[in-house]
Amino acid sequence: MPMDAPSLTAAPMDLSFDAESMLEGLRRWVECESPTFDAAAVNRMMDLAGRDLALMGARVERIAGRMGFGDCVRARFPHPSGDTTPGILVLAHLDTVHPVGTLAKLPWRREGGTCWGPGIFDMKGGTYLAVEALRQLRRAGRATPLPVTFLLTPDEEVGSPSTRDLIEAEASRARYVLVPEPARPDGGVVTGRYAIARFSLRTTGRPSHAGSTLGEGRSAIREMCRQVLAIEAMTTEDCTFSAGVIHGGQWVNCVATHCDAEVLSMAKRQPDLDAGVTRMLALKAAAPDVGLEVKRGVTRPVWEPDAGTMALYGLAREIAQGLGFDIAHQSSGGGSDGNFTGAMGIPTLDGLGVAGAGAHTLDEHIAIGSLVPRARLFAGLLERLS
Repeated sequence: MPMDAPSLTAAPMDLSFDAESMLEGLRRWVECESPTFDAAAVNRMMDLAGRDLALMGARVERIAGRMGFGDCVRARFPHPSGDTTPGILVLAHLDTVHPVGTLAKLPWRREGGTCWGPGIFDMKGGTYLAVEALRQLRRAGRATPLPVTFLLTPDEEVGSPSTRDLIEAEASRARYVLVPEPARPDGGVVTGRYAIARFSLRTTGRPSHAGSTLGEGRSAIREMCRQVLAIEAMTTEDCTFSAGVIHGGQWVNCVATHCDAEVLSMAKRQPDLDAGVTRMLALKAAAPDVGLEVKRGVTRPVWEPDAGTMALYGLAREIAQGLGFDIAHQSSGGGSDGNFTGAMGIPTLDGLGVAGAGAHTLDEHIAIGSLVPRARLFAGLLERLS
């Protein structure tokens, strides 16, 4: 598997990255809030990113969203070999978990070497530095050996239900996939990810007045509470279960007829997840006269590192060491779209984004000092993969 382009002698250290200008561009992205379930907001973010890529010379295509989600942006950069040569796919998402209005609680803020903002760590910071890496290569007149395509998606935070087919189709035309999800806590990258399954549950009870005829009712909320406790008690080291969303009832003076919940299961090995799926689908209501329905939702396959991915990591580590730092690798929980491409057997390197912490919280932040080194690393990969 060729990795090096012998004709390239320059190093990513020579490129003119500047943390201040990167922060200026990133701020525009972070302050364009883009929660997954607000398609219009996500599309505003796609407008912004698409324009940035077009200004760099990309041929930008807008792919209409479906299933109520926002659009995708696919940006192909001109290359002498044309679009038919398998190249590099930069795979990233621009949706976040933070609802519109989060900026009031988590505004763009900078103190010392840290910068805060909704989605700045997961994963607008990483996506922006990937864009900046290619921007600096093009400004320096340094061609990449392979064509480069960016695919920006709108629904990764909910498992990519509307875009998995597009991701897999685009990846099948690529030689390598680079995913600028956040760096690991030790600054390392990701060479594998655990399998993940999502489930939707609904309990159905029997309504009654919550006062005078309380005894006649069967509470769907009460049954769901029993189920959540039982489900989370199934967690082992091999397979975890957690309920993250629950909605039930409509009137406080009525015994609830329906209650809905969402459960996520994660396992390091596919057989363990498959066993967990079987257990979930076999659940029965604990109380009489109450119904329980369990539906399997989005599943991310386990991604285990193979020789191609490890060779890709080896090159990344070599580049990092040439820049004066080292990077470890690991398999990681918390799915990404790299699950899909890695499971397809396409060399995939994930966790190439910015360092920081607090993903999905009101303390989400990045380490400013990681922007330039990580962008240089990304540029080095774009320039040496062949």
